[in-house]
Amino acid sequence: MRRRFPGVSTLGTLALVLTAALMAEVPAAEAARCQPPEGFNSFIAQFKAEAADMGVSPAALATLDGVTEDKRVLSLDRNQKAFNMSFEQFAAQRITSGRLNKGKALLKQYSSLLASLEQRYGVPGPVIVAIWGLETDYGGNIGNMSSIRSLATLAHDCRRTQMFQLELLSALQIIQRGDMTPAEMRGAWAGELGQTQFLASNYVKFAVDYDGNGRRDLIRSVPDALASTANYLKAHGWRRGQPWQEGTANFAVIQKWNKSSVYSRTIALFATRLAEG
Repeated sequence: MRRRFPGVSTLGTLALVLTAALMAEVPAAEAARCQPPEGFNSFIAQFKAEAADMGVSPAALATLDGVTEDKRVLSLDRNQKAFNMSFEQFAAQRITSGRLNKGKALLKQYSSLLASLEQRYGVPGPVIVAIWGLETDYGGNIGNMSSIRSLATLAHDCRRTQMFQLELLSALQIIQRGDMTPAEMRGAWAGELGQTQFLASNYVKFAVDYDGNGRRDLIRSVPDALASTANYLKAHGWRRGQPWQEGTANFAVIQKWNKSSVYSRTIALFATRLAEG
């Protein structure tokens, strides 16, 4: 699901944000100029040079070799209509009987995992499963577009270049630390990854290797995807044992997941219905 974030002034500022998450030192740099007269390839060359100065490895930077702009991504970015619906309309379309029944079945199937996640992070299973179901229909619809190409396209575009330069930088960091290969990084058109649709910057900061295989794989590992979702909510202030309905502190945390009131209310309602058993 699309998340709306404020822009930031320079790539150097973005790098400092990323640095805090990675606990590593990188030099500040000016943002690559969006849509330079010389074209897309010139933008990528400038971005690569600045990313190299920040410590991104040659192997990770090679991911950008030969990348091309995706005009379909730009079209999708300019034609988002998901939240033209009322909450009632949106929730009715998303909380279907089939999705609700499958969610309840998955609560039972993954009861041990979800119990361990609640013990560690304080987030109840119904909330995690509601997000899982709404974001990708429980991993069934994660997208199949090249995340690197999508992020490079949006970073080059001047509409939200600072945001997506951060996301592209974060995607390279995911590759550099060995969580995923470039070929594996396929997802939604705006670069969201995995079974609960993490932006690359959130992947870097909050992804968890919960299955213990040495990689934070939010695409193929259910334990990693669900644990990372719980970790995100905990990091944003989730209060253990407290309600999550609208007007509560935990509902405010759900709004950190997605700032749309319609979407946040739908998560809360879906989680409540799942909790009813």
